[in-house]
Amino acid sequence: MKTIKSFLFVAGLAVSASSNLFAQEVSQNKVVITGVRFAYPLVDKWIKEYTAENPKAQITIDARTITDPEKYDLLIEAYDQDKAVKETREYISIGRYALLPVANSTSAFAKEYGDKGLIEKTYKQIFFHDIYAEKDNSITVPFTVYTRLQKAGAPLTFAKYFGYEQQQIKGKSIAGADEHLIKALLKDDTGITYTVPGLAYDLTTRKPAEGLTIIPVDLDGNGRVSKEEKQTDNLDQVLEKLETEKVKNVPVEYVHFSIAKNNSNQEAKKFLLWVASHADADLHRYGYLKPEPKRLQVEKEKLERFSAVK
Repeated sequence: MKTIKSFLFVAGLAVSASSNLFAQEVSQNKVVITGVRFAYPLVDKWIKEYTAENPKAQITIDARTITDPEKYDLLIEAYDQDKAVKETREYISIGRYALLPVANSTSAFAKEYGDKGLIEKTYKQIFFHDIYAEKDNSITVPFTVYTRLQKAGAPLTFAKYFGYEQQQIKGKSIAGADEHLIKALLKDDTGITYTVPGLAYDLTTRKPAEGLTIIPVDLDGNGRVSKEEKQTDNLDQVLEKLETEKVKNVPVEYVHFSIAKNNSNQEAKKFLLWVASHADADLHRYGYLKPEPKRLQVEKEKLERFSAVK
């Protein structure tokens, strides 16, 4: 009887040890990502490709709400962080996003400015109600600006480009993510907003998303919108112009992936390096501009050194 009990005890210890080792392995391979929501479709594609090559990896996106989740490994951000924050994290600039003005296609604003386009002074009057900007008395159609309520990459980048703060964007402030601005705009036949190409366009057809009109802007800053500048019907052509020419009136900013310098999660580090090497192939497909090569190379080298630390 004692022999049987001893055998069962040893077997139990073996099972327990095996379970602990399995749990430890799962923990080591688990990576939690959070951050700017408009990047999730692209990041989700990378997760699927990476885990196909690394089946033990368990990478999930924990969607950001008003705040970030309590625990995460990798953070996606769409604006430049403060110096103090940068000192505590390692960054990789995976791509750039542009911000384009869009309107409800049924609106009088879309009908007029979808053809006329926006020059800088009109842009500022519409989105910031700038009383010091040179007046454009031709604005006679009704419009309702929709903007983000919480601090976020798109509104920060949009306002900063034109010399303002996020809170100076005028209009209806919407809680939630960038896609919620689009949903609100589509319900309002006077609605206008700013958004990323990945939301402004149908990524399959490469045409403007249903119900949206892309408002052309004065890209060369000469005070008028030319016939060529009004060509906004094809996403790939828009991306090519933004990437190869020096344009005005289109805010552009980086999307960053970052990891805390005290994070020892090797799977998270491996995934970041994988993204740095593979991101280029998917950026245009999802409406992003490619990063500046020298910047990406410098950050990749820093990340490789960081990843070597266990």
